[in-house]
Amino acid sequence: MKPLILLGISCGLSFMSVNPLAADEPNKAATFALAIHGGAGVPSKKEMTPEKETAYRAKLAEALCAGHAVLAANGTSADAVIAAIKIMEDSPLFNAGKGAALNSDGVAELDAAIMDGATRKAGAVAAVKRIKNPIELARLVMKKTPHVLLIGDGAEAFARQQSVKMMSPEYFITEDRKKQLEKIKQEEKAKPQSSLDPASHVLGIGTVGAVALDKHGNLAAGTSTGGLANKMPGRVGDSPLIGAGTYANNATCAISATGQGEFFIRSVVAYDIAALMEYKKLSLAAAADAVVKKKLVEFGGEGGVIALNRQGNIAMPYNTEGMYRGSIREDGQPQVLIYEK
Repeated sequence: MKPLILLGISCGLSFMSVNPLAADEPNKAATFALAIHGGAGVPSKKEMTPEKETAYRAKLAEALCAGHAVLAANGTSADAVIAAIKIMEDSPLFNAGKGAALNSDGVAELDAAIMDGATRKAGAVAAVKRIKNPIELARLVMKKTPHVLLIGDGAEAFARQQSVKMMSPEYFITEDRKKQLEKIKQEEKAKPQSSLDPASHVLGIGTVGAVALDKHGNLAAGTSTGGLANKMPGRVGDSPLIGAGTYANNATCAISATGQGEFFIRSVVAYDIAALMEYKKLSLAAAADAVVKKKLVEFGGEGGVIALNRQGNIAMPYNTEGMYRGSIREDGQPQVLIYEK
């Protein structure tokens, strides 16, 4: 494939099928790094067509290149996170922004959060229905208000004050998501109410996120999602909750999570990883594995995280069949992965 040129930066595509743990190895020579995810709700290998896989890999690489361009130009980790996530929010492939999962009323309700590891300031929005790029509004909450989280109508009123780009609710809806919702509703009709698991629809647990380390040595994390398919109107997951689905602290790591939000909230997954590093002195990889592959599994939760520390180490553990994910360092070579191999 030809190199992808973004913002004057050449970002060669390298869809490497490597063991995801290879990214955990320290790269002390790197002055900046970026990791992203596009959700843990991936189809099985049998259901993944070559065309669909190519499309996902290309869009993930594009998001990595967008973030890399910011970092290479001496931009901040927060700016890189925003740049990468916006690419995925604008793509109907992912459960965020356009193409978000639909609630039980057939409406896309969007959540997003960002956190700065240097200051530990954070901003988040939840249950918004008209914001083209919720991650941008989350940053404005962080920068322009004394608050951390704004929801619903209040968040959208603030967006209008800040001249944030807004769309009609129909903009976010795709045919694939309408079909997904209809399929889930049909399945519900065929099952007794007592046997239904509101977090069981794997294709609805996708989320997008990014973590970045900039040349100044600062970390940032961001996450954006449409939440669970067929969720109750007004339901909010872990993505906009600091410490659950999003967290950044220069002293430990930056984390963005994807999965069944209720489990991630109750397990405080993102902060738990950072706490294991701070208090038990575990490595980034060991802490992330302990939470995602052991604690979360024992609790019954499915999903994964991307994690990054100030040494440039990256961990991307998950306990599902796969997770859309990728990383990039100074050399500008995106590494994009979906399954274990």
